Amino acid sequence: MPTKRPRSRYVPDHGLTTRMVTTMFLIGLLYVVFVGVLLALLRGAWPIILLVAGALFIAQFWFSDRIAAHGMGAREVTPEQAPELHGAVDRVCALADMPKPRVAIAESDVPNAFATGRSQKTALVCATTGLMRRLEPEELEGVLAHELSHVAHRDVAVMTIASFLGVLAGVMTRIGLYGGLGRAGRSNSNTAIAMALIPLVSAAVYTISFLLTRLLSRYRELAADRAAALLTGRPSALASALTKVTGEMARIPTRDLRKAEPYNAFWFAPAFSSRESLGRLLSSHPTLEQRLEQLAGISARLARP
Repeated sequence: MPTKRPRSRYVPDHGLTTRMVTTMFLIGLLYVVFVGVLLALLRGAWPIILLVAGALFIAQFWFSDRIAAHGMGAREVTPEQAPELHGAVDRVCALADMPKPRVAIAESDVPNAFATGRSQKTALVCATTGLMRRLEPEELEGVLAHELSHVAHRDVAVMTIASFLGVLAGVMTRIGLYGGLGRAGRSNSNTAIAMALIPLVSAAVYTISFLLTRLLSRYRELAADRAAALLTGRPSALASALTKVTGEMARIPTRDLRKAEPYNAFWFAPAFSSRESLGRLLSSHPTLEQRLEQLAGISARLARP
């Protein structure tokens, strides 16, 4: 009889677990309410709405991580193709006592990394060529330990699924408008009401889901920094990597940052196409100062006899 694999050596984060459960419950409730509103407003289109809602939910769960990885340009590599990156992943996985994920590289000068996957079995960790070129081996291991903690804590799966609700809301709205409303006819007064209400409901769903995922995202980044620092025992290496990556962002061409910016919730550090970006006000990450302050505190605690 096969034995159950023990949990990884990453420090459990009960605060993160509570936030993930709460976020998924609220987003799931939001999705149900949204579909219910569409059904109430577009009674004639309910078979199409239910069918599409179910199909999109399944597709979201099974394929959203692959879509995200493809969008960020991840290309899976073998140990022969990227020995240094694979070696760093091997060392972190040995420290954490967790299965090795698939390893990928993104051809981009933006110094960054991310992880995707519904579970440890389907996980993929990716580093950009810009990151590997700029970091020392200990700094790279710190970044990878940060990313793999997302996999161990399963928050990467929660973020991947949750971030697609806004997309689903938009798709469902278009289906409702062009499907149900088109058949209802312009003479129906209910049609005019639905035409006004559905975009408003869709916008509300997107806004609420956006805020929920941003709140979770900021906490999970601090949790990943903390878990990586405690696992490797080198918070200073992770702090150095953070400082380098954030500083180098200012030297990256704006066109490259714009390509990376839509996926900020997945990156190790956010990419901003301008200093005045709205993303800084509703950021997916805590500030650099918050992250460095936390790491300095961990370093001080580890140094105590």
